[in-house]
Amino acid sequence: MSELRQNLATKEWVLIASERAKRPHEFAGLGPLACGEGPAWEANCPFCPGNEEIDLEVARVPDAGPWQVRIVGNRYPALSETVTLDREYNGLVRRISGAGYHEVIVESPLHNSCMALQTPAEVACTFRAFIDRAWAIQRDPRIEYILFFKNHGRQAGASLRHPHAQMMALPMVPNEVRVRTDQARMHFDEVGKCAYCEMLHHERADGRRLILESERFMAFAPYASVSPFHIWILPTNHTASFFHAGAAEIDDLGEIMHAVVRRMYVGLNNPDFNYVIRSAPVRDLGSPYLHWYITIVPRISLAAGFELGSGIYINPSLPEECAQYLREVDTSLLNRVAADEAI
Repeated sequence: MSELRQNLATKEWVLIASERAKRPHEFAGLGPLACGEGPAWEANCPFCPGNEEIDLEVARVPDAGPWQVRIVGNRYPALSETVTLDREYNGLVRRISGAGYHEVIVESPLHNSCMALQTPAEVACTFRAFIDRAWAIQRDPRIEYILFFKNHGRQAGASLRHPHAQMMALPMVPNEVRVRTDQARMHFDEVGKCAYCEMLHHERADGRRLILESERFMAFAPYASVSPFHIWILPTNHTASFFHAGAAEIDDLGEIMHAVVRRMYVGLNNPDFNYVIRSAPVRDLGSPYLHWYITIVPRISLAAGFELGSGIYINPSLPEECAQYLREVDTSLLNRVAADEAI
């Protein structure tokens, strides 16, 4: 029968609709594995080597020679770093000027690549570029929150195929982040423990929703997963901010993120997905009750009227079955596909 589950850390409720639940394999797409197909260079792509919009470039890795990762200003930014920060609170009028940063992180020089086809070291290189840029931006006194995210595929909001992620630095802390921060603080005040550290302990002890565990990270389908194959990746040592991840931790993150995305790529036939790095606000980087993590949401189900009206998501899948399915995916299939394409 169906049941309502609550996330220990966020206190969000999810309705697990087990009576109409789908089996994990039913969520796999019907199309062919698309990454790797088509040209590795596109004449009209602004992210391909030789087409770079140098006037927008912020940084590149490495600094000289062929680049692996580039950070560029968004050609049509939602926020502007040249805008003066001002606030107005007058009756119904409550506004803050759109001061901030909106940048694109180009993850590879290859137009037809994606995370699943990159190496763990290449994935880690992107995360390292995130951190370097975050430390530079957080010095701007106008900035309160920095968000890194990726849209993979059109259903996830990607308008360009070339692999890229984005960064937005805001002059305020979003309400959703405030609510999660408040919930984490209240939990810490009540029990004296980080809610996310508790989640790690319980998920490891239960084991049914665990997908992968490395030396420094754990990937699992949360007990109260909001959608099919919803995945969290958390550092096993308490750290409030993604910005504080060290070199060894980032290398390990590249390994586990790469492994998880490859399982999605093969097991779900390269689904569109979003990932978001949920980290502490700029002024709470050393918080004892916040714990950074990555959330991955494959876009294989839709929110509708009930979700919009109640704020409660209906998940037509069991997180335990989704995790088991991904644990058992044979990613050697991907190696065989790559070998066939090379012939």
